[in-house]
Amino acid sequence: MSHRIAYLVSQYPAYSHTFILREVLQLRQFGVDIAVASINAPDRPFDKLTEVERTEAEQTFYVKAQGMAKAAAALGKTLATQPTGLLRGLKHAFTLGGWDIKRLLYHGFYLLEAVLVGQWMRSKNLGHLHVHFATPAASVGMLVKTVFGTSFSFTVHGPDEFYDAAGYNLPEKILAADFIFCISHYARSQVMKLSPVQAWAKLDVCRLGVDPERFTPAPKIKVNCQCELLCVGRLTSAKGQAILLEAVAALQSQQVPVRLTLVGMGPDGQSLKAYAEQLGISGQVRFTGAVDQDHILGYYQTADIFVLPSFAEGLPVVLMEAMAMEIPCITTAITGVPELIQNGEDGLLVAASDCEGLTAAIRQLASDPDLRRTIGQAGRNKVLAEYDLHKNTRHLFAMLDKRLKAL
Repeated sequence: MSHRIAYLVSQYPAYSHTFILREVLQLRQFGVDIAVASINAPDRPFDKLTEVERTEAEQTFYVKAQGMAKAAAALGKTLATQPTGLLRGLKHAFTLGGWDIKRLLYHGFYLLEAVLVGQWMRSKNLGHLHVHFATPAASVGMLVKTVFGTSFSFTVHGPDEFYDAAGYNLPEKILAADFIFCISHYARSQVMKLSPVQAWAKLDVCRLGVDPERFTPAPKIKVNCQCELLCVGRLTSAKGQAILLEAVAALQSQQVPVRLTLVGMGPDGQSLKAYAEQLGISGQVRFTGAVDQDHILGYYQTADIFVLPSFAEGLPVVLMEAMAMEIPCITTAITGVPELIQNGEDGLLVAASDCEGLTAAIRQLASDPDLRRTIGQAGRNKVLAEYDLHKNTRHLFAMLDKRLKAL
């Protein structure tokens, strides 16, 4: 495969976008020449990045970091060389913004970012742009196609863009894209719902995955009788961590010895700590902050149960990581999650917001080491069969090759 393509991401590298970095590295191993652009700078200082992340950051084109002078230069160059395309872009941005002043301003900025990305692509001789997430970065990608005539595709994850499809201009992005990868059948169904049947042929399901050689089972060395619960994810309302705190409090009142580690950072951090204090469980809950991929394994290795009580998800890679390490998982039966976990077989599913159901599921696994072992082994087998990073990126590689050759 001799294709040279650009990837556009909202933030790269980032704690929550590690799977994109893995995908890029794996595709390069398969022979795809990928250059990465990121709208925003990394989510932490350069010296806090892992070695692999630093290497990627050094090679990444950061759009906002270019500044207004370079943006003005790119705009002038585009006006001189592609005046018709720039006019198309202006009309397209105005149409997307509608009569809402705030949306018009945002789409004006998206157009300016698109001009920067388009000129960067021309300087690198990159003819195709692929975007992860159907959010504002995909708006930029769509405008790159409008102005410069490059081909354009994106990977849809959900669920935010499904909840506000009009606000994200998702129907327009679907029609503008040359092809679309969906991380689950659920994601594909939502794209189908928003598009004419004639557009369905451009959709492929390309699952994410993890490296089962890196995320491999570790022997548990118990130093106390407490059952160690682990939750990894941004501290936001969508992840439902407050429900998990309530479940821990309920288990404490039932004399079920558990301890919870919450790995992640986010806007709900302080309120969750205050809620744990209010519930009287601060001594049973540890907040670690964000943890990079060089250090996350240690938290998995000491966990007995992985719990993710989300209210909204795409298809969480952290579940795949825990399952690959034979940690039994409890999560909610939402969106594409039941494609990964079958209740009672390779994990336990509960209804979102059901604190009693979540408490019962944790109690069931906490009191039954044999069940934890059985479900944990089944979870790893599921990952090996359907969510192996190498296998799934090989499938993505084949779909990408097929789609690009057809353009």
